[in-house]
Amino acid sequence: MTRYANLTVPKRRLPVLAALAAALLCAAPLPAAAAGGPQAALGVANLERGVKAAYLFKFLGYVEFATGADPAAPLVVGVMGADDVAAEVTRLTAGRTVNGRPITVRTLRDGDPSAGLHMLFLGAAAERPVQTLRGAAQNGVLTVTEDENGLQQGAIINFRLIEDRIRFEVSLPAAERSNLKLSSRLLSVAYHVQKGN
Repeated sequence: MTRYANLTVPKRRLPVLAALAAALLCAAPLPAAAAGGPQAALGVANLERGVKAAYLFKFLGYVEFATGADPAAPLVVGVMGADDVAAEVTRLTAGRTVNGRPITVRTLRDGDPSAGLHMLFLGAAAERPVQTLRGAAQNGVLTVTEDENGLQQGAIINFRLIEDRIRFEVSLPAAERSNLKLSSRLLSVAYHVQKGN
């Protein structure tokens, strides 16, 4: 056991608390980079990368994926166009599980297939995002982007910087096209939920 003031926390719960704390950082504004020069910009980028990685990890627990042959098989997260985010997700998820399933992270390049993935994060440097998102939808993949027009391009979840905070928006029609069911708890904390007609 580790003690913090009057709070007693079992050691096995510390990694979970750390992930929750990282996810809660999204509620805090990102520090302004312009005033601090290159070092401040690097700090903002690191914070943003960490918050997005924590969100990606948390999203896995709020989606019902199609059951495959082995319900204990790893959840596979693909990352394209954001090697720094891939490294952070790999670090964050090492040795952790979601609903009893381990997590595997794959760094993808443009043109790599989305078959076998459960989640695909398309970073800002991803090429041909519309085609990639279409292919992922056909494979039942949860797609997450970080583009101002991410939902219009076909993403299910899209990160946005709103008032210096990382928020996310959700497209229910895109989730339906991928045959994915999103938890109401996830929808309740989304910045915006795009509904069908």
